[in-house]
Amino acid sequence: MSHPSPTDPAYRPPALAPDAAVPDAAAPEADPPFGPDLSIGSGTTTPYEDYVQARVLTHLQQPLSDDPGEMVFLVTTQVMELWFTVIVHEWQTAAEALRRDDLTVAMDALRRSTYELEALNAAWKPLARLTPAQFNSYRAALGEGSGFQSAMYRRLEFLLGEKSASMLVPHRGADQEHAELEKALQEPSVYDEVLRLLARRGHAVPSAVLRRDPALRYEPDPAVEAVWAEIFAGPQESELVRLGELLTDVAELVWRWRNDHLVATRRAMGAKMGTGGSAGVAWLEKRARKNVFPELWTARSHV
Repeated sequence: MSHPSPTDPAYRPPALAPDAAVPDAAAPEADPPFGPDLSIGSGTTTPYEDYVQARVLTHLQQPLSDDPGEMVFLVTTQVMELWFTVIVHEWQTAAEALRRDDLTVAMDALRRSTYELEALNAAWKPLARLTPAQFNSYRAALGEGSGFQSAMYRRLEFLLGEKSASMLVPHRGADQEHAELEKALQEPSVYDEVLRLLARRGHAVPSAVLRRDPALRYEPDPAVEAVWAEIFAGPQESELVRLGELLTDVAELVWRWRNDHLVATRRAMGAKMGTGGSAGVAWLEKRARKNVFPELWTARSHV
């Protein structure tokens, strides 16, 4: 029996079985490998966006000048604020763990913070080579603004033991930030919790150090220096030696942050008054000379 050719007007294509695949140029493509591609414009979003809030982060930049360099300054500063936030979280975790003698959790948090401090310090690179003319092209946009006014950075400093009630003054007009800083001022620093742990482990930390007002700046004590010298001279595999070295890593990276800040500011503005009326380079020079966790450094001369 002959069949009509596909070119014959009487040709009809054979019927397909009900489960046969029918190619359809208008059919939607398969979902991408990471799930459906939901359109932002349709009022929906993606699981990634829901979790990361990338759309919020990438629309926070509101430059106030026409200079293209301001965008770099603005984004870099915002990135630094995010790193301050996560480092504060790590050090709060460490302080809480030290209070309950959980050195494993405390040291894990401190170790993570060293990687985060390295990333924070690297954030200076886009700003570290600004010439005075480049910085001045958008400096006026800062107005009275200054990094000196960062509430999250102040919390970071308080956790290091760099306490001062006067540092709350710039935040008097922001109720939430002021309350959080006031609470942080009154709480023991990470180093306070370390010294309390050493005392519980039988080391001769003076009672005056253990009972000191945590709202005051920590001052070095010769007896604490002697405790660290004894620990550092002891078995090198001990967890207290490892804790001391980890704290020293943190202290060194904080010093590098301060020094990099100083150098970047010197290059961009010399010895001029800082933004927001801060002392600028003079204040940063003073900060760069201070050691964090001071006895961890001086004790090494006695080992």
